[in-house]
Amino acid sequence: MVKVCHFCKKELPYETRILRTETCPWCRSDLHVCLNCTHHDTTRNNECREPNTHRIKERERANHCGAFKFRDGAPGDNREEKDAKKKLNDLFKF
Repeated sequence: MVKVCHFCKKELPYETRILRTETCPWCRSDLHVCLNCTHHDTTRNNECREPNTHRIKERERANHCGAFKFRDGAPGDNREEKDAKKKLNDLFKF
C-alpha cells in the first residue's frame, strides 16, 4: 500500500518509518500525526484504538506517540468514512 498525506491527499515517497520531524514534501504538513495513524478513531476514547495512549489535543500536529503507525491508503481514500457508510447502509437494509 501507499502512504498518503492527511492534508493534501498526495502520495508520499517514503518507504521507511516516518520520523516525528518528517513533513510532507508538497504541503509541508507534519506527517507523524494522529490523522495519519492507523489507530486514529474518532469514536474511541482519546480518539485512539490503542488503550493506553495519552490524550493528544492537536491531532494534526507532530507528536511523540509511541504507538504511531502510518496508515496505508490510496490518494483520496478515506477508509473510515467508507466503513461508516457501509455500516449505516447495512443497518438499514431490508
